Amino acid sequence: MDDHGLDQTAEQPEGGPLERDSLFEAPPMVEQERMVEAVLFASSEPVTLRDLAGRMPHGCNPGEAVEHLRKRYEGRGVRVVRVGDAWAVRTAPDLGFLMQKEIVETRKLSRAAIETLAIIAYHQPVTRAEIEEIRGVSVSRGTIDQLLEMEWIRLGRRRMTPGRPVTFVVTPSFLDHFGLESARDLPGLKELRAAGLLENRPPPGALPIGHGEDGEHEIGEQPELFEE
Repeated sequence: MDDHGLDQTAEQPEGGPLERDSLFEAPPMVEQERMVEAVLFASSEPVTLRDLAGRMPHGCNPGEAVEHLRKRYEGRGVRVVRVGDAWAVRTAPDLGFLMQKEIVETRKLSRAAIETLAIIAYHQPVTRAEIEEIRGVSVSRGTIDQLLEMEWIRLGRRRMTPGRPVTFVVTPSFLDHFGLESARDLPGLKELRAAGLLENRPPPGALPIGHGEDGEHEIGEQPELFEE
């Protein structure tokens, strides 16, 4: 072969065989699935694709591996579910009743806390003043602080209005706790009442003026987040 032919053989385009040979070959997809499965199973919190990519060998495709794993778990006792921008292994919804004996509920959220949380979930991003306007009573700082400590809500962007009030939005922990992929999957009012999460509210005017249904005064503060 002449010199010209040798030059053509030696020069490879970018991404050609010479460059590919210098990189580590990614594990087979079935092995990538096993890696994703191990991480999701061991993690108590949902894991993002970015985090998976940082843990897996170079060249892996965590997005494709998660999708394969999700399909593999369809119809099984546990599922691979999406929680916001992350993924997790969770019990199949129809088998949740089997776990009820493992859950010890010592305190219940007060109605004021449930309503505050619901308003944030359904109206996010929402300011404290807007929450109070919707509820018709003031919101105690303790209620907001407790919901923040539970990591069910977080601070959102400030409104570009006078005073630049901070807004509140629900967190991935909230979505994960209720088995939701996003806030768009929140149930309607009928479903909430059927599940016992909302009680039928009295018609307007049924309560004394200036009081909420928990005995809250419009200029007072709510009771504690948890009921004893």
